[in-house]
Amino acid sequence: MQRRHFLKQTGLLTAGALSLAHGNLLANGPQKTITPFGVQLFSVRTILPNDPKGVMTDLAKMGYKQFESFSGAKGFLWGMEPKEIKSFLDGLGVNMISTHFNYGGVVNKPDELKKQIEMAHEAGLKYMLCPYIGAQKSWDDWKKIADRFNEVGEQVSKAGLKFGYHNHDYSFKPLDGKLPQDFLLENTDPKHVVFELDLCWIDVAGVDTAAHLKKYGKRYELCHIKDYKKEGGKPVQDDLGKGTVDFKKTLRLALASGIDYYIVEQEEYPQSPLVSLKNDAEYMKKLSV
Repeated sequence: MQRRHFLKQTGLLTAGALSLAHGNLLANGPQKTITPFGVQLFSVRTILPNDPKGVMTDLAKMGYKQFESFSGAKGFLWGMEPKEIKSFLDGLGVNMISTHFNYGGVVNKPDELKKQIEMAHEAGLKYMLCPYIGAQKSWDDWKKIADRFNEVGEQVSKAGLKFGYHNHDYSFKPLDGKLPQDFLLENTDPKHVVFELDLCWIDVAGVDTAAHLKKYGKRYELCHIKDYKKEGGKPVQDDLGKGTVDFKKTLRLALASGIDYYIVEQEEYPQSPLVSLKNDAEYMKKLSV
């Protein structure tokens, strides 16, 4: 049963749940762990290309039951055929639910885009996500982005998958008094475009996560979990629980909004990627929100 359906049945997705985000319901509601939880493979980008199966096996042993891939030198299936990687991951007890794909490189190449959609479908993925577009200079530029998202989203939907967008902080920085992220949410078709909320970058941008999810929570189906602290005015990522993010509060908000997938991502490491990701997995196993 998907988490969204579970939450509806347990009553966490009542109409007033998010409006009470800072109240007693949030503080005193039933405690639960986030399970299963996943990992964005970009977290191991420096070691994954040399030994994809070995690194994925290590991550599975740590307790990550869901993978989100990204486009490397050998594509988002890491040189494997769709059925091959699906069979391999099935053997590990892992689902590759999504991938960040090279949206900018294929959006204007219909044949290549079609090929990537087919590969994702054959590998059993549920989502194809645009990982980055960069800040746009005008609302006309953002409108073009939204229109193109709708077009690509419709194409992805026809193949039985979902297309979505993963934010960075730039889409939460105001342009002429309005947030580009809000514009994208309001000008894309919910039937064809979903969103993945990076819980770090919305916080870095200074936006109230509770207020944003209260208004737009239904559009988000995945989220990225990462910890950070500001050093010299800049965000520096650390292992989960060692930064400044209040995960009990933040993840309870995400649960209440109905987000289905919880994906750990870490891009900076005190020691090494695998040491940090092992620490992160242990943190997620113990975290009760």
